[in-house]
Amino acid sequence: IAAVENCFGASGQPLAVPGRVLLGEGILTKECRKKPKPRIFFLFNDILVYGSIVINKRKYNSQHIIPLEDVTLETLPDTLQMKNRWMIKTSKKSFVVSAASLTERKEWISHLEECIGHLLTKTGRQPSTEHAAPWIPDKATDICMRCTQTKFSTLTRRHHCRKCGFVVCADCSRQRFLMPRLSPKPLRVCNLCYRQLL
Repeated sequence: IAAVENCFGASGQPLAVPGRVLLGEGILTKECRKKPKPRIFFLFNDILVYGSIVINKRKYNSQHIIPLEDVTLETLPDTLQMKNRWMIKTSKKSFVVSAASLTERKEWISHLEECIGHLLTKTGRQPSTEHAAPWIPDKATDICMRCTQTKFSTLTRRHHCRKCGFVVCADCSRQRFLMPRLSPKPLRVCNLCYRQLL
């Protein structure tokens, strides 16, 4: 655990707490807004930690810590670009990752599910049912997914609705809505989600 902390340096949070055990680590490809990127993942018995790779095995940054009792997993079909995919869903953020092989995906999912199961049994909590929408990657569409009229360009920016994750134009996402689960500030939502939330 100390070695993981050292790799994240001052930018990371302390990870050593009594009873916490490091169970595994590996590089997974995370589907990001612009393009898929390799990320280092560390599985502990109670949290999943991931970050950007600066120098493999030596330096990482952009640390994210996900409490495992908030995690639900969903296996996804392969796409042309990405194989061995699954979704990590939490109340604050949901995203898609892919492993280098089918075996590796099976191992990650089974270890994650085992840890989640142990935690839920220990705390008596029910599995999480409310999840943040995964963001659809920018490259997935050239036009607004709501009005289907606006074409994106260098001048016409893409935005993401924080409720459904759709890629939308500015006109279709003028509203803000307070979703305390995601942020203390009102977040950008598309017009359709805004009406549903109201």
